[in-house]
Amino acid sequence: MKLAAEFRMSATSLPECPKWDRAEIAMAGRSNVGKSSLINALTGSHKLARTSKTPGRTRALNFFSVGTRLALVDLPGFGYAKMSRDAATTLSRLLETYLVERERLLGLVLLVDVRRGPQEEELALLKIGENRAVANSSLGIIVAATKCDKLRRSERAAALKRFSELGVEPLMCSAQTGEGIEILRRRILALANEQDRDA
Repeated sequence: MKLAAEFRMSATSLPECPKWDRAEIAMAGRSNVGKSSLINALTGSHKLARTSKTPGRTRALNFFSVGTRLALVDLPGFGYAKMSRDAATTLSRLLETYLVERERLLGLVLLVDVRRGPQEEELALLKIGENRAVANSSLGIIVAATKCDKLRRSERAAALKRFSELGVEPLMCSAQTGEGIEILRRRILALANEQDRDA
């Protein structure tokens, strides 16, 4: 099963976001965590989300329609890309405003490089999702441990221990080998369906 998707638009502020009834699932993580590659793996399209050898190319909210009721939203990366302090501050505000105030946002997929584990920025992002004020409802959260193909089998247990403080069990994923991709697809769809029923 693939999430057949189409790029719809980019937005650099909340008022620019699309006016639709789709349930939105945000994809968030560091600039070098592989968000674009993972979105392409989820949708089965190598050209849907632009990938780059230079981290931090995503400087806006990128919206992808999925089927008739769902949308994936590629958020600006954080913590790695070379940019001015003002630009980084602007992107940080955009990301936080979207996560806190966007009413159609129902879930957050937090991508974390499995070799690095969650850092201060990931913990802060998770907290924003948990404390979301819209409709007095926190976001449904999925943690994807990306680039698991870079680990030896013997290294996996130790790597996963670094995720314990998140309080959310991570899903091992690899855009290169496809490991965990089908499970992640199903979790995203289940999350959207569950939250939509509760709305």
